[in-house]
Amino acid sequence: MTLWARMTTARPWLTLATELLVVVCAGCWGLGVLDRLNLAGQIDPGSQSARADELIRANIGRQTPDVVVIYSAPPGSTLEDIRARVVERFDRVPAAALAKPIESYWTTKDPIRKSAMISTGGSKALAVLTLEGDDAEQLRAYQRLVPELTVPGIPTQFTGFSALTDDYNTESVHDVALAETVAFPVTLILLLFILGGLVAASFPVIVGGLTIFGSLGALRLISTVTDVSAFALNVAMVLGLGLAIDYGLLTVGRFREELGRGRTPVDAAQHTIRTAGRSIAFSALLMTCAFSGAIAAPISMLRSLGFGAMAAVDIAALLSLTAVPAVLALLGERVNALPWRRGAVQRSEERGARFWDRMAGRVLRRPVLIAVLAGGILLLLSTPLLGIRPAGIDINGLPEHSAVRIAQSTLTTEFPNATDGVTLIVRGSGGVAPTPQAVSRVMAAAQQCAGVRLVLSQAAGGDLVLLHVVLSTPDFTSEVGDTVAALRQLPAPPDITVLVGGQNAISTDSDAAVLRSFPIMLSVMLGATLLVMFAAFRSIVLPFKAVAMAMISLGATIGVLIWVIQDGHGAGYLGTVAAPLPFPALVVVIGAVFGLSTDYEVFLMSRMMEAHLQGATIEEAVRVGVSRTGRIITAAALLLTIVTGAVAFSDVSLLRVTGLGMSLAIIVDATVVRMLLVPALVKVMGRANWWLPRIPWARRGSRFGTEIADTIGTFPDISYSTPFPPAITGNSNIAVVPWRMTGTHLGLIEPPGFAATGKTVDLLVLDIWQFRSGLICRCRSIWDLAEMLQQLGIMPTCGSAAERAFAQAQKWRSKLGF
Repeated sequence: MTLWARMTTARPWLTLATELLVVVCAGCWGLGVLDRLNLAGQIDPGSQSARADELIRANIGRQTPDVVVIYSAPPGSTLEDIRARVVERFDRVPAAALAKPIESYWTTKDPIRKSAMISTGGSKALAVLTLEGDDAEQLRAYQRLVPELTVPGIPTQFTGFSALTDDYNTESVHDVALAETVAFPVTLILLLFILGGLVAASFPVIVGGLTIFGSLGALRLISTVTDVSAFALNVAMVLGLGLAIDYGLLTVGRFREELGRGRTPVDAAQHTIRTAGRSIAFSALLMTCAFSGAIAAPISMLRSLGFGAMAAVDIAALLSLTAVPAVLALLGERVNALPWRRGAVQRSEERGARFWDRMAGRVLRRPVLIAVLAGGILLLLSTPLLGIRPAGIDINGLPEHSAVRIAQSTLTTEFPNATDGVTLIVRGSGGVAPTPQAVSRVMAAAQQCAGVRLVLSQAAGGDLVLLHVVLSTPDFTSEVGDTVAALRQLPAPPDITVLVGGQNAISTDSDAAVLRSFPIMLSVMLGATLLVMFAAFRSIVLPFKAVAMAMISLGATIGVLIWVIQDGHGAGYLGTVAAPLPFPALVVVIGAVFGLSTDYEVFLMSRMMEAHLQGATIEEAVRVGVSRTGRIITAAALLLTIVTGAVAFSDVSLLRVTGLGMSLAIIVDATVVRMLLVPALVKVMGRANWWLPRIPWARRGSRFGTEIADTIGTFPDISYSTPFPPAITGNSNIAVVPWRMTGTHLGLIEPPGFAATGKTVDLLVLDIWQFRSGLICRCRSIWDLAEMLQQLGIMPTCGSAAERAFAQAQKWRSKLGF
């Protein structure tokens, strides 16, 4: 990070201008992503329903309607009275926008289909449209066709996949924008009190806004290679704002701390990057690792959520490591300008440090009791996990006032034979179409399955025949999943293949694929996180402890979500009813909880490790870590809770679950886990926290830092003093620094592996420092190894009988030629 710090602050105006230009250009270009958002990508490519869909497209053409229009006859009129006006609207639809002609109650020639397209009361009728193009093109076509298909004076309702996508996009973007409109000013006011001044408080908020804008460009780029879900944008906006505030808070806090130590603005900014910047870089890596599991998902919608989250995290980190330090280097002491009260900054930091130091002291007095109580509470909150029932996205995820949801309810209740149902493909062998007798056998067998109301012949082409299965249960329910499974168990006639497809089968297969892939997604997330944590702490124990803490926090969070959302306890306060947890929301919550948990772990443990490497005992390191980061972590958690909590009141269930889950996770992790459980465990584990096997490849990296860690592990109570002032050569390129080391030998000396003796050493060491460009580029340490070994009793002292015996043995060895 040293080189990065120097590059960023060498020309701060250039760094700032370049960063702003890139972000603004990316954001302006990324505005086009708003026209590309969809709910596509929910098909498992390897599923039976996906193969069925491909066969239908290749042999017959798309059969699934994208838009369903419900026309209601006005009071005093009949459906025949409105025929001419409705059909005239059909004629306005460009043929190029349709994959097949519009089918309606007034235009179909099939009496069975005609009966299905009229309501049970006889006052409503349907028209269905199958649109040309991919999902994005179909969405744009739907938005253009709505005015054309709406008949003045005739109540018109729209539903179907394109209408569902459009409504989800509109509702979710509106809710997130409204939530962040509230979150921005509230966050700024809280930051004013937390940081003490308006200038310092504005940094995190401005970085958050730039992160959201820059994320649009990243999502636009992602949309060129894969579908981008509307929720990917929502997740990017929420995470981008929240993490930018976290990172900005950490950066500004450390910069002011360095200024208080007498550093110049440029030196303070550089030291901030080398310390807090390192934590931010590892935090971004950990968040990226947490969402990398989504890339292993079998459906592209979940992958787009992961890509969106990772883009927002990385942009927030990049801005915090470039633009923010550059501005801080320019501002210097003016970062404390416009305080809300004179001396507020210093008093606030002093009060926070005293409070968290006392809190750490209380934890250290009873670490085992605190660890058991905190762990027990979190495990108790995790118990509802045993009854989890996740589900995919459906129409019920929209608010109750949604016009599309109301239209879908009308379709379900008043048009019982016009639902999506299930599609059966009856396929012959050798490219020959199945015989009528074979098709009849399949129809008869399907009619006997539970949940099937009616089986109709739909279309034929090539070597296959399509059957439409009308269900007696509502679409996209668990009962439909059971019916799909039963239809797949049907015995096929000889030389006949039967495939089950349609939207209900696609939904069932997608849910099953996501469940199967969860172990892989978790393994990717855990493996990547462990590697990054190992690189951050150079320890075997700390990464596994961090992952364990994240899993406990995750279990408690999802347990509370199940109790509230799925089981319905207190759901009324959120304006909702009991419902399964949506898969996409679970993926986001798991990634965010895991990433934020390890994120706060890095912030806390980095300070503890920094103090430990400077010679602090375990207790002292814990107190330093908690007192220096407790205020920052708690403030960051509070601000992030406001950002995500505002989304928890969204009318869209996916956003509501995501916002509530992230808020719960942040509160639990930043308080119970990070400030109570982690310090208690660090105290209980003692020196084991820093254990690292003597593996050569595992110790590559900073030799100086590794040697310091090894020395502290060998002499835990080591202390240093400077008996003489340093001597500097005439050209000031070399300095000789004497220092004295004392400590008790309680660990291995590697190499060669001398065991602990329990004896004390008092050793004079000379460091030779070589400078280049004002920085130490080389350091050599010289000490009397023989004197140290003699003090430890490993080597005999001068003139002793043992020394004479060693000398005599050496002579005989020389004579004998050994």
